[in-house]
Amino acid sequence: MGELAQAGEVYAPPPQPPPRSTQLWKTLLNWLALFFQIFLQIVRGTPQVLSSVGFGAPHRSFLSPDFRPLPVSDSPEFQESPAAAVDITAVTAVNGDGGVDYQEMKRLTVVLDLDETLVCAYETSSLPATVRNQAIEAGLKWFELECVSSDKECEGKPKINYVTVFERPGLREFLEQLSEFADLVLFTAGLEGYARPLVDRIDVENRFYRRLYRPSTSSTEYREHVKDLSCLSKDLCRTVIVDNNPFSFLLQPMNGIPCIPFSAGQPRDDQLLEVLLPLLRYLSQQNDVRPVLYEKFHMPEWFQKHGIPFPG
Repeated sequence: MGELAQAGEVYAPPPQPPPRSTQLWKTLLNWLALFFQIFLQIVRGTPQVLSSVGFGAPHRSFLSPDFRPLPVSDSPEFQESPAAAVDITAVTAVNGDGGVDYQEMKRLTVVLDLDETLVCAYETSSLPATVRNQAIEAGLKWFELECVSSDKECEGKPKINYVTVFERPGLREFLEQLSEFADLVLFTAGLEGYARPLVDRIDVENRFYRRLYRPSTSSTEYREHVKDLSCLSKDLCRTVIVDNNPFSFLLQPMNGIPCIPFSAGQPRDDQLLEVLLPLLRYLSQQNDVRPVLYEKFHMPEWFQKHGIPFPG
């Protein structure tokens, strides 16, 4: 995650106020500088986030010219169905009378990352007021949080950090609709002292039936804090993970959806409801999600280009 640039102070000499035209030019230049700063933050990723203070999910840059995160879907089969509920039955055989025998499929399991996937969180003391105010004015839902850090104070007591959290647009509706046809798991590389109170705020209805934190991640020879889906089930044909960092699912690349990272500079983001939800709804109707995800993302080849062999 990129570093959050500190807002500079403009010094004006006290004796005589500048002419009005000079003030207008300075104001215009300040606004242009701010817009340029926000643009750079969007390009680089989330600024000064919680990984830098010890309790957020560790970040690794993974963007490269040959990697394409989940774009806005233009494929008809992934568009939202007008039906209120999803039919989770699959054809298994044709009987002797020409009729069809059906067998109910188990519910889809959707594993969701937290930071930069569902929310973006900043250490409050390092978040410029201009960035916060503009995100709020643009309509992003937000809240402040007290979190227990992994650092200790000089007396040996746990250090308390104050965090400003922005919800990805459509988050509550996304979780509500997704829980209608899928079992939800929260899997974050963040520490529990930070992640647990945050998830308590965004999941008041307890839609996540299981929450996994940094101690549940694995270390591999290629990356640390990898999310091994085998801790959930041995049969992963109906399991999918959504994460902005594809290295998180390098052990099961055929089950992963790499989503676009979210930051406070993206108040018009529509990934949850317009992109991810239709795709997950479509996957819920498949006997095995892996062929569909492979055809869409070709993640094994992407990992091989980064020196990580396919684990299969």
